[in-house]
Amino acid sequence: MRSWVFRMAAIAAAMLFANAASAQQFTMKLSSPTVNDAPHEWMKAFKAGVEQRSGGRIKVEIYPASQLGQIPATVDGVALGTIEFALPAVGFLIGLEPRFQVFDAAGLFDGVAQSQKVLADPTVRARLASFGEAKGVELLVVGNNGPLMVASHKAIRTAADFKGQKIRVPGPAPLHIQPFKKLGASPVSIPLGEVLPAMQNKTIDASISSFNVLTGFKYYDVTKTATYLPQSFLFVGGVVNRNFMKSIGPELATIVREEARKAETVFSTFGVADIERTREIWVKNGGEAITLPPAEAAAYLKDVTSVIPAVLETNPQMKTDYDTIVAAAKNIR
Repeated sequence: MRSWVFRMAAIAAAMLFANAASAQQFTMKLSSPTVNDAPHEWMKAFKAGVEQRSGGRIKVEIYPASQLGQIPATVDGVALGTIEFALPAVGFLIGLEPRFQVFDAAGLFDGVAQSQKVLADPTVRARLASFGEAKGVELLVVGNNGPLMVASHKAIRTAADFKGQKIRVPGPAPLHIQPFKKLGASPVSIPLGEVLPAMQNKTIDASISSFNVLTGFKYYDVTKTATYLPQSFLFVGGVVNRNFMKSIGPELATIVREEARKAETVFSTFGVADIERTREIWVKNGGEAITLPPAEAAAYLKDVTSVIPAVLETNPQMKTDYDTIVAAAKNIR
């Protein structure tokens, strides 16, 4: 009888422990350098989905507009585990994984909606799953945050107008730097939070970002000209700490991954509408949105894409990533 009592007590204790573990609350801090744009909306949708499905076992906290620090610090924080998740432009993730720069290759995509379909392709998704593995991060989401623009003090209306300009690019990788060197510009990588002051004091002549960034941070108070970069887009990548994903257990990890994927629809819905909304804000505030004439757009693409093969040859994995995305894009065009 005594043995039976001990066994029942042990079972009861185990059940209590299991119930306590399943009820444990985890906090997931999300960091983004921007606010009131598609990445911010993605975080809101993700938070709602995860908290509802997890029954409150995961508490999601949103910190947009670099509240947890500038981009390099938050990316390092995810790798170290002091921040669970960061959603910067993919160019700032290359320190964790050089392959992230593949998204910034010009000419890959036709538009936001098409690119999101390409990124949802199972073959492409399988390639993305290994990004950042060696540095302890997992790619949860990739989103197209709109056409790349170059806001400049001197209007850029031809490919030749890039020559001699000191331009901020969204990352220090070869696929960010080499295309603009080919155009005769001097590209520099600067965290987003430092760009506007650099434009104000004319430390730089121009900056590359998306319209929602230009209007969100009121760049129209500094310059009035912004030029669309042909077939070029600003991609954001959301990375999560892999140890955090292990710590929450398989059930909750599945919820996190599934809700991250579900929330990606924000980029092709809210995000697409936001492109026109932010363009109108730019124009309303006296800005000019410049589209290169067809011949100049072709000249631009010829120059910037000519450097891609040499860059890809330095990284066989990235070359395969690029080829996989190109093949999927052709099928979806």
